[in-house]
Amino acid sequence: MPKSKSRKKKPPKRILALPDLEHAKTAVLNTLSSVSGQQTYDHAIREFVTWYCSEPRLAFNRTVVLRYRIHLEQRGYAPATINLRLAAVRRVACEAADAGLLSPELAAGIRRVKGVRRIGVRLGNWLTPEQGRRLLDRALPSTPRELRDHAMVAMLIGCGLRRAELLGLRLDSIQQRGPLGDCRSGRQGWTHPNRPDPNMGKDCGGRVGGGGGH
Repeated sequence: MPKSKSRKKKPPKRILALPDLEHAKTAVLNTLSSVSGQQTYDHAIREFVTWYCSEPRLAFNRTVVLRYRIHLEQRGYAPATINLRLAAVRRVACEAADAGLLSPELAAGIRRVKGVRRIGVRLGNWLTPEQGRRLLDRALPSTPRELRDHAMVAMLIGCGLRRAELLGLRLDSIQQRGPLGDCRSGRQGWTHPNRPDPNMGKDCGGRVGGGGGH
């Protein structure tokens, strides 16, 4: 019997073409459940792909990602923006390696690229936990609409939710556990425990329930 020829497995690529990058980008976006997260990562990955394809035949490795970080720094982006762009590139490398498009060694090197250190203080006016409690205590909601708005502000302050996450909440997203409430917002499966004030969300939830607000 003639021996069957064994097919040799193609080695992973070092230079990813545009179809490979699009495949990896789609895989990354499919792992995100939040619409805002998908939009943010889609924009970040498209920015990297544009830069990567504009350079002459670069290998997708740690050195290239470091060059991309320098490119972002030279454009004057904030550290938070740069770190977000790098996080998206790391996810692309992981998905490309899982799909056999990139060697695991190159993907591991890309994952080791560190972000930009954040130096300084946040801009704007940031409420302390005590100021947040005082803001809620001074409000005297009476109508169903005021009760609803008061409860929404309490969820933003007490659970650390984003506005889009708050608007996407359902009743089954809130789990009452004794004096604490856990809120599952869908942000990568994270939970936001009501730590700043355990009674903040509970009190407001009782007001809304008692007031019949929607």
